[in-house]
Amino acid sequence: MQDTAGTWLMTSLTTSPLLIALMQTAAGLPILLLGYPAGVIADILDRRRLLIFWQVWMLAAVAILSVLTFAGVISPWTLLALTFLLNVGAAMNGPAWQAIIPELVPRPELPNAVAVNSAGYNLARAVGPTLGGLMVAAFVLVARGAGTVFLLNSLSFVAVVVVLYYWRSKPLYKSALPAERMSGALWSGVRYLRYTPELRATFVRTFAFAIFASAVWALLAVVARQDLRQGAMAYGILNGCLGAGAVAGASYLPRLRQRFSADTIVAGSSVIFAGTLATLAFERSVPLIVLALLAAGFAWTSALSTLNVTVQISTPPWVQARALGTYQMIFWGGIASGSALWGLLAEHLSTPTALAAAAVSALVSLPLGRRFHLLEEMPPDLSPYALNRAAPQVVVEPHPDDGPVMITIEYEIRPEDCTAFGHAIHRVREMRLRNGAINWGVYQDAQLPDRFVETFVVESWIDFLRQRERYSAPDRELRDLAWSFHRGAAPPAVAYMLYAREATT
Repeated sequence: MQDTAGTWLMTSLTTSPLLIALMQTAAGLPILLLGYPAGVIADILDRRRLLIFWQVWMLAAVAILSVLTFAGVISPWTLLALTFLLNVGAAMNGPAWQAIIPELVPRPELPNAVAVNSAGYNLARAVGPTLGGLMVAAFVLVARGAGTVFLLNSLSFVAVVVVLYYWRSKPLYKSALPAERMSGALWSGVRYLRYTPELRATFVRTFAFAIFASAVWALLAVVARQDLRQGAMAYGILNGCLGAGAVAGASYLPRLRQRFSADTIVAGSSVIFAGTLATLAFERSVPLIVLALLAAGFAWTSALSTLNVTVQISTPPWVQARALGTYQMIFWGGIASGSALWGLLAEHLSTPTALAAAAVSALVSLPLGRRFHLLEEMPPDLSPYALNRAAPQVVVEPHPDDGPVMITIEYEIRPEDCTAFGHAIHRVREMRLRNGAINWGVYQDAQLPDRFVETFVVESWIDFLRQRERYSAPDRELRDLAWSFHRGAAPPAVAYMLYAREATT
């Protein structure tokens, strides 16, 4: 209801396609700017309290918007600014909200839970726009109807705050170590995302999908008002068709996942979106446009739920909100930049030209599936396999901030095993780096060719302890495979070395 009333209010304040399209940019830009920091905060602080705070923030932003609209002092730029502030709250709320799903359902049910969550959201997307259009159309003045919608939206946040207040979370992962500092958490998350190929592929596919899909959301109001010559009610119904199709997509998604791969689902969704964009560009038949929007809604949920599940199952609990924040940042970055691009094309060329260009971009994105593959099945549980591992026994007790720390591991490898060991130890590299190492290497002794030394560096002693705590069962399997080539009677020798600073007097 908020989106419909806000966008339609903008069409009553200005005829500029660019300003109308910038409503989508105002909705997406906060997540582009804040998605990852929001994920960092959600990983290191209490998620329940964060959710309550940002729900109150959104309540305040939309309440101010309601008051200004009723007072008749709202302007296009004020509407954009308050929409931006409202979506700052949504950006900060999003990663924590998504990250609590694994706390609510068993892990095997996670894909279906994400689909159900998407169905609930898109059911609101189906009903809300229609109600928003009805509410705006029920008043003589657009501002009066929009102000009423904004007031109802502000009241709706109260219900969410009450639910969160009484909910008691049970985090899947609780570190025995002190919480990470903000700067350290920022960099540790970046390292994990950088050295996880499955996530990189998902992010590329997400951005590509969002770029062309944004054209539907950005220009639908322009199509309804200027091309179809329809009012707020018709726009709400058209918007609701997207939501209705999305609910249907969420309902059928479990069956689709049984028959098709994740790559096929996203590629098929892109083709459907291309057809919808072409229909909006060249057709003026309302029934055909309704069918195209229903299909686009189906494709919308199918693609985004698939991409969301891939992020959820690719990340361990300690970094999950950061991964989801990055996913949302990349998705809304595509929505924001795409909306501005298509709005600019519509402003200087024409709306049909912009929609046709978006349809072509959807087809051009299809070859990405051959290069950036999505996960085909749920990987092993990535939760830490031993939360309370004893700290290494050392003579000098380091301060938590002492460092950098270099760890060396010595292996004795038979000549005939050198090639196989090389493959195994280089698979360990990404595991070390994504769990906290800032440098890694493996070296062969020129004088004793059967002696290999693995080295990696972490920034401080506390970061080294965190790295040990984060090892998952698959990480342990990678390490054990490399260690299996060691031929000595004792396990590989491990040394923990603190940076020796110059003594001061």
